[in-house]
Amino acid sequence: MEGAGAVPPTEQSRQYRELARQLRAVGVVNRELARRLPADCPPASAGLLTLLRRHGAMRMSQLTELLAIDLSVTSRHVAHAVERGWIERLPDPHDGRSRLLRLTGSGERLLDELSELATESLAEHLSGWTADDVATLNRLLERLIADFGECRPRPVAVTPSSHPADSSK
Repeated sequence: MEGAGAVPPTEQSRQYRELARQLRAVGVVNRELARRLPADCPPASAGLLTLLRRHGAMRMSQLTELLAIDLSVTSRHVAHAVERGWIERLPDPHDGRSRLLRLTGSGERLLDELSELATESLAEHLSGWTADDVATLNRLLERLIADFGECRPRPVAVTPSSHPADSSK
């Protein structure tokens, strides 16, 4: 029950609340697609291979930023993919101390296979949808993603006045 003085939600806020609920539920779709992955290719590996295909060769630090995870976690995922021959480490031509990560032919073939598995799974589950339904969903999801951009966590700067230890002085 809403408290006294509370503003009733507008139709638009109700729609956004429902959209948030629906987007959380999309996790079911992602989990089903992940179940179709080969045993030696966890979703995290598929994700980093996809980023390397989309953005090209890059340093570990760039990949870590795109994945928005800790460097040590990225390093484990990269080691897994290197062991399987899906990516390779190359000298960075601009900095001899650094290495670039690049998708290999084997990694490209794996991504093609994963794409086919996802396509088959979606075709099975959406067999009752029209081509127009699928096209509309694709168009709206592309728009949603474009409006959010590449949302990655940004580091929060701690200023002396906002640091908890400073407030006790």
